[in-house]
Amino acid sequence: MAYIIAEPCIGTKDTACVDVCPVDCIHPRKDEPKFESETQLYISPVECIDCGACVPVCPVTAIFVLEDLPEKWAQFTAINADWYTNQA
Repeated sequence: MAYIIAEPCIGTKDTACVDVCPVDCIHPRKDEPKFESETQLYISPVECIDCGACVPVCPVTAIFVLEDLPEKWAQFTAINADWYTNQA
């Protein structure tokens, strides 16, 4: 997994990142049933192509390259991956 969405996204769920993603790997989108009930957005560790297009458009600076993820938000690596595992 190259990119992680961390705590600043919680409660914000700005979908600018979804709009610029060339491979549609950020979910849930506004048109998906789980959008309203989820507290944040998630990046698929399998579908992400590591392009970084999502990073500069995030208004709350919630998206990090795995290596740059602040230690205080390390748990968000598993949170992002688990969301996709639980969708199956």
